[in-house]
Amino acid sequence: MTTQPLDRTLDYRAPEGGCVTGAFVQVPLGPRQVVGVVWGRGRGDFDLSKIRPVTRVLNVAPMRDEMREFLARSAAYTLTPMPAMLRLATRAPGLTDPPSMRSVYRRGDADPPRMTEARTRVLDVLEAHGGAAFTLKELCDEAGASSSVVKGLVQSGAVREEAAPRDVPFPRLDADRPGKALTEDQQAAADRISEGVEAERYGTTLLRGVTGSGKTEVYLEAVARCLRKGRQALVLLPEIALTAEFLSRVEQRFGARPAEWHHGVTMTERRRIWKMVGQGGAELVVGARSALFLPYRDLGLIVVDEEHDSSYKQEDGVLYNARDMAVLRASLCGAQVVLASATPSLESWANAEAGKYARVDLASRFGELVLPQMRSIDMRSERLESGRWISPTLKKQVEDRLANGEQALLFINRRGYAPVTLCRACGEQIGCDHCDAAMVEHRFQKRLVCHQCGETKPMPDACPSCEAEGKLAPIGPGVERLTEEAQALFPDARIATLSSDLFGSARALKERIEMIAAGAADLIIGTQLVAKGHNFPLLTLVGVIDADLGLQGSDLRAAERTFQLMRQVSGRAGRAERPGTALLQTYQPDHPVIRAILTGKEESFWQAEAETRRVIGMPPYGRLAGLILNSTDPAEAMRIGTELARHDGAVRAVGGQVFGPAPAPIARIRGRHRVRLLVKAPKGAALQDAIAKWLAPLTLPKDFRLSVDIDPQSFF
Repeated sequence: MTTQPLDRTLDYRAPEGGCVTGAFVQVPLGPRQVVGVVWGRGRGDFDLSKIRPVTRVLNVAPMRDEMREFLARSAAYTLTPMPAMLRLATRAPGLTDPPSMRSVYRRGDADPPRMTEARTRVLDVLEAHGGAAFTLKELCDEAGASSSVVKGLVQSGAVREEAAPRDVPFPRLDADRPGKALTEDQQAAADRISEGVEAERYGTTLLRGVTGSGKTEVYLEAVARCLRKGRQALVLLPEIALTAEFLSRVEQRFGARPAEWHHGVTMTERRRIWKMVGQGGAELVVGARSALFLPYRDLGLIVVDEEHDSSYKQEDGVLYNARDMAVLRASLCGAQVVLASATPSLESWANAEAGKYARVDLASRFGELVLPQMRSIDMRSERLESGRWISPTLKKQVEDRLANGEQALLFINRRGYAPVTLCRACGEQIGCDHCDAAMVEHRFQKRLVCHQCGETKPMPDACPSCEAEGKLAPIGPGVERLTEEAQALFPDARIATLSSDLFGSARALKERIEMIAAGAADLIIGTQLVAKGHNFPLLTLVGVIDADLGLQGSDLRAAERTFQLMRQVSGRAGRAERPGTALLQTYQPDHPVIRAILTGKEESFWQAEAETRRVIGMPPYGRLAGLILNSTDPAEAMRIGTELARHDGAVRAVGGQVFGPAPAPIARIRGRHRVRLLVKAPKGAALQDAIAKWLAPLTLPKDFRLSVDIDPQSFF
């Protein structure tokens, strides 16, 4: 089986001495040399004199039977070609390189006699990565400096140049090192989760705990039990910005840093992690969703932190949900899964209700911490000037916190300055040239940005449609516009804006978050980024600017996501010894979701939401699959969609229905037109088999793409 886009396995002549099933090999494919995996014995149903030989067997641990079964079952579930799944499992550079030494660079003990801007960037990069080694190219690329700058720092002793093996084991973690003292509830939760770890059997536990209840300490105790058994553990995090604080907690708990896997890790370190995981030289991996596809030698525990987070769903390439794939992988290797969240997904809640998952609750905050007070601000009775979004009531509360030396957070889940830029002369909205989407003004960067394809262009002085000057107006608030308003209302406050658009690197974002936590800002203006697990000890007030925003539209999960996001961001308040308050600005204070957020009756909310889904047969009480037809020709995409809808007998045979075709809500992205069909089926239906049979006769035109999204999370 090769990592190239083929629809079948290929036969090759085994090398001298043979090779085992699962071995990673280098083989010829046409004129190229590619990486493949030995999947089994050859078929031999052709002229064996024409068979090509394996070039060589790679010096890496063979793929285990469990991993091959995981990839095969993942491919079958997501209807993904096996080569694409295999590429997920071989995302490490230089696998074909032989073992060797190389020069690496670390921070030295001395300071350079003369500092320049380039030298400062190099040293900042080395210090930010906690002693990690860089190759010369990686260090130059990360710091934006030339090799001569690095060599000059080596001569001064500020940087050390060392000869090192390419791949070495990670430092051993001390599982017996004492952790924080757990409360009685936390210890009971840790013991329940650890029972399965000790028994080395599969099981999934939903660890539900209010924000600040100590979920992390509970599952780190389970990690310690796993390490004592000599097995490996994996902790998945939804956001790269969370890793810095979490890695520090792990280092404090176990005396060494774990392996770190995400897109911010250097290519050299990726290769090392991939190899060490397979050899057992990495006991604990902390990473993004793709860390699930590393070749663990003996995986005993998977933690999915903030399991409800939508970023666990891969929305391009291989369409999978890491939360669900974690459960599948654990079931194949006798591992435990911990799904941790203050506001679990309805799928996980329903599985716990049905007894499929165990459930452990942490009902109170750790130590002396108390949950924030939750109140609404009825915007129907507030007097707001035109172009303003911070109500007088919220303004007064912020002023009180600032006067007491405390921090306040204003939250709005919109990036940029304004979601729409409108011409007041002709009514035209400035849209993307390549997508059916409005371009978002990013005033801090002085550009318009398409949030679908990433296209940017300078903010024009005149309307691109009617050429009228001075008539372009921003409509609605984004995080940058809210910052501008806050600067006018609170001129003496130190204001920090947290949005992923405003930071050039994950490292810069991490540093800014650490500075804010240390008290470097009085008022934080943030997007959804701030809701994800950050601890700001001085923060006592959270103001949600538009609590109704997520309730708009027809998204199946709108109520659930609004509930989760509001509860998560509100939980940022009062996480030290000072009590917190969360204020939600809303025009619908009597909306069931808003009432559930304010009253804290979470179980009532889940039960009501579950009943609504059950009645209409929607997930998790029914099944959905999305088909996205993608073409440069909109008529061709609609024609093929219509043809599919007319011949849906395979879907109807399992009790399913096909809806559509219809243009996708954003019908054009990057110049390609998108048509969607939605398949709905009963919960027990063999949906994948039916869809495979349905699509089998289909012949697609050249340059036409069709993707199948099993269990879709979004419908854009």
